[in-house]
Amino acid sequence: MNEKAEFGVRLCKAMQTQGVPLRPSVLEREFNRRYWGKPITLQAVRRWMRGEAIPSQDKLQVLAEWLKIEPQVLRFGEQAVRSAQVAHQRWEALSYAERETLDAFLQLPIEHRRVVQQVIEAFRLAYSKDASS
Repeated sequence: MNEKAEFGVRLCKAMQTQGVPLRPSVLEREFNRRYWGKPITLQAVRRWMRGEAIPSQDKLQVLAEWLKIEPQVLRFGEQAVRSAQVAHQRWEALSYAERETLDAFLQLPIEHRRVVQQVIEAFRLAYSKDASS
């Protein structure tokens, strides 16, 4: 399933969770009551619900607020949000010195980064062999 189709599934599920009938006319009416920009058409709503299109960020914000769901969950799904949170937690767990080292690494020219990556990979492989022995 592609990201548009997955969005359509999440949108319909959020509507059901909030007790909103799964009818494009209902979504169109309720969305346009809350959105301050140019009103959307019934055709646009149908495309969202069928998973043929994803609304722009400003429209997504309105949908999420109305359906009482986090915008990033509506747009990307629970799993993607959890993955991002895990990555953020890993970054937050780094010490100041480790962050400085990573920053210095990112400032290196690409060819030097490759060398550093190879050295780190060699250490990782050597350590994993020692740990399994």
